[in-house]
Amino acid sequence: MKIASAPSERWWGPVINHGAAMPFGGDTNYSADLFGTNYGNQVNPLLVSSAGQWVWSHAPLAVNASKDAITVTSPGPIDAGSSGSTLRDAFCAARDRYFPATGVLPEPLLFTQPQWNTWIELTYDQNQDDILAYAERIVAEGHGAGVLMIDDTWQEDYGVWNFHPARFSDPQTMMDRLHKLGFKVMLWMVPFISPDSPQGRKLEKEKLLVMEAGEEGEAGPNAAIFRWWNGASSSLDLTHPGAIAWFKGELDRLQNEFGADGFKLDAGDVESYHRKGLAYHRTPETPNDICEAWGRIGLDYPLNEYRACYKLAGEGIAQRLRDKKHNWADLQTLVPCGIQSGLMGYTFVCPDMIGGGEFGSFLQLGTIDQDLLVRSAQASALFPMMQFSVAPWRVLDQEHQDACLAMSCLHTDLGAEILTLALQAAEDGEPILRSMEYVFPHQGLTSVQDQFMLGNDILVAPVVRPGAVTRTIHFPEGKWRGDDASTVTGPTMVEVDAPISRLPWYRRT
Repeated sequence: MKIASAPSERWWGPVINHGAAMPFGGDTNYSADLFGTNYGNQVNPLLVSSAGQWVWSHAPLAVNASKDAITVTSPGPIDAGSSGSTLRDAFCAARDRYFPATGVLPEPLLFTQPQWNTWIELTYDQNQDDILAYAERIVAEGHGAGVLMIDDTWQEDYGVWNFHPARFSDPQTMMDRLHKLGFKVMLWMVPFISPDSPQGRKLEKEKLLVMEAGEEGEAGPNAAIFRWWNGASSSLDLTHPGAIAWFKGELDRLQNEFGADGFKLDAGDVESYHRKGLAYHRTPETPNDICEAWGRIGLDYPLNEYRACYKLAGEGIAQRLRDKKHNWADLQTLVPCGIQSGLMGYTFVCPDMIGGGEFGSFLQLGTIDQDLLVRSAQASALFPMMQFSVAPWRVLDQEHQDACLAMSCLHTDLGAEILTLALQAAEDGEPILRSMEYVFPHQGLTSVQDQFMLGNDILVAPVVRPGAVTRTIHFPEGKWRGDDASTVTGPTMVEVDAPISRLPWYRRT
C-alpha cells in the first residue's frame, strides 16, 4: 500500500525505540519491519500523521518512507483512513477502531512515587541484607517509599521461582520489613527455564516448553534452547494454556506465600521466537504473537512492568523504555521515545533507570558523569513514572544528590495530578506524555522533540546537552508560569536559564 502524504505532513510509528527518528516525511527517510522483531522495546503496527491520516496493520507491518512515497506492506490486511486534520484526530480514530482503552489502570503507586530497582546496585548478587539496606537508605535519604523491584538472581534458577536460600535467609521477614517501610515489592520474572533443572525436565516431559520440531513439524521430544543475555535456556510455550496456567500458578504462589505485590515481566522479545524448527502447542501466525501472549499474562497483575511488547496498546500495562546507556546521546532519545510511546498507544510509560540501565557504567566512580545523572533525573521526573536504580548517595556529591532528591520530591508533589491523568488515560487511552504537535496542532511545533506536555497544561523542557546551563523553549499560544515564577506569553521562543539544579517546566494559566 502506498500512502499519499503532503510535503508538510509528518508521521509517527511504529517502533518506540525509534523515537529519535520521528517524525518522518518530507525529505526524511525511514524504514522499519516489525516481522520477527520488537526492536528491544514496544512496537505497534500503527502509523499516525500530523494531517489526520492513520494506518493500521492486522499483522506485523513494514514501512519504507522516502522523499517520493510512503509504502506499507504486511502479511495481513492493512487499513488506512483519514479523520480530521490533526495528529490527535488520527490517534483517536485509530484508537477507537483497534486499541480502545480498557478502563484498567496499573498499580497507582507506580505513578505517585518514584520507583526503585535493585539492579544497578546488586546486579547478579541480589540478597536479603543488601536489599534491606538499600530500602532503608532510600527512606533515610528523604525519598518516599514507592515500588521496589527486586531484580534477577533473587530466584534459585530460571523457572525455579523460589528465593535463593543462600542469599535469602528469611524472605518473609524481608518482605514484611519492606512493606512496613511503605514499599510495594515486585519480583523479576522471565519466560525462560533452565533446562537441566528438575522443573525444566518436568515441563519438557509435559511439553509445556517450546519444543524442537520433529520431521512433520510436530513437537519432538526435546525442548528448544534459546540464547539470551543470561545464557542458554528453554522457554515456556506461551501458546499452551497449560504453560500459562503453570506460570500464573507460580506468580500466585509468590503473592500468597511471601506477599509479593507484583512482577517485572522481562524478556519475551520477538527475536527469541523467530527461527525455523520450533514447535508450539498452537502455531502462532507470526513470532510477534508470542510476545503478545507474554504481555497478556500481566493483565491479571496490576503491579506489572514490561519492556518488550507487541500490540496491547490501551491495556493496563506499565511499559518501560529500552535500557539506555550512561551517555548523553542516549539521554537525548529519552523524551522522543516517551512521546513515541504515547502516540503508539502505550500511555503508561516509564523511562529507563535514571542515569542508564547498564551496571558496568557505575562500577568505577571516576567514570560516572554526575551532571548526566542529574539531567537524566530531571528528564524523567515528569514522565508518568520515574525509576531510580543506581543509588545517588553512593555515586554523587552533595550538590548533585540534592538535585536528584529535588526531582524525586517534584514527582511526589505532582503525584496526585499525574495519577489523575493516568486515571483519565485508562478511560480514554490518550497519551499522558504528549508531543507539542498533539496538543498544539499546526503551530510549527511538529519537529519539537526535546520538550513535551504532561497532559494539556504542563510544559516540560529538560536539559539534555552536556555542559548546557541554558536552553531554548518553544512556547505555544497562551500564558505560561514557570517553576521559577517567571511568566511567558506565547507563541514565542525563549532562551531560559537552566543551571544543573533546574528542570524548566511551566504551567498554562
